[in-house]
Amino acid sequence: MITPAVLLMVWLTVYPVLDVLVLSFYDYNYITDVRKFAGLKNFQQILSSELFRDSFVNTLIFSLAATLIEVGLGLALALAFDGEFFGKRHFMTVVIFPMMLSTMVVSAVWKTLYHQDIGLLNSILKQLSLKPVGWLIDPSRALSSIIIVDIWQWTPFTFIMLQASLQSIPREIFEAAQIDGARYPQIVFRITIPILLGQILLIAMLRTIDTFKLFGKVYALTQGGPGNATETLSTFIYREGFSYFNLGRAATASLLTLVIVSLISLFYIKKLVQEEGPNG
Repeated sequence: MITPAVLLMVWLTVYPVLDVLVLSFYDYNYITDVRKFAGLKNFQQILSSELFRDSFVNTLIFSLAATLIEVGLGLALALAFDGEFFGKRHFMTVVIFPMMLSTMVVSAVWKTLYHQDIGLLNSILKQLSLKPVGWLIDPSRALSSIIIVDIWQWTPFTFIMLQASLQSIPREIFEAAQIDGARYPQIVFRITIPILLGQILLIAMLRTIDTFKLFGKVYALTQGGPGNATETLSTFIYREGFSYFNLGRAATASLLTLVIVSLISLFYIKKLVQEEGPNG
């Protein structure tokens, strides 16, 4: 009964990975349709490429910053929305709204906001008698500007997940703590966060995997520039495959990215298993 589902999963996951693995050992230009066995040459070239190293560093910085801030803000919002208050449903709609938009729409909105001459952000700075900022054209600010866009779009995801986890905690635990004289900060840091730690790690893993695949925002906002300031692993792979037409190098970079993300995922899974304990 499960054979069709298993075959579909194999076709959609195992086969593409094996195909990329085989392709990484070849020099293959799909324009000329010439395929030559290259051995480990692609791996040597990719690992010695300064652009690949810069792409990895940029991706790592983006992933760490975006994940930590999104999870932190999501937890803060979940705590703020815990309980009932006037207008809660309307406020939640506003908070969740950015997540409902596509990446291209979000990028278009923020590209307008970041515009050097007519952007809202620089207009506000001018009104405050401050110098305009090259949000997307300054190499020192471009990556952080994209991080801000990702935080705006995906903090609602962590908020929803953590709020659902928070609502699942029995209220009696908090009531007992209050009766024992615990203050709100003590309840948060000694009861709430320890209980939610497993869910926090799971959400952090999901956001880390997703941020490592960063492509759409970079392509729409900066296309990897200025210079290589916002070049990521995904844009590096895209250029190798569809700009330079070298699918062998693109496959090699993809395989290395898969290994990196798998190792990071294993780290999270190990922490999750430790958190759940032998009986979790």
